[in-house]
Amino acid sequence: MQINRLFEIVYILLDKKTVTAKELAERFEVSVRTIYRDIDVLSEAGIPVYMSKGKGGGISILDN
Repeated sequence: MQINRLFEIVYILLDKKTVTAKELAERFEVSVRTIYRDIDVLSEAGIPVYMSKGKGGGISILDN
């Protein structure tokens, strides 16, 4: 269910600080594209989520 996955993504990001879309996709057994869609939904809801590319990149929540 999407809403449960969205809440869990937020909790994971608060705990780990940075996580890759691939890690989240494996955790929830969905595609990486689905994770990107979920991140878009979280962002539209006003949660300060951002993504960075490259080595050491991933999905994070802004500290403030």
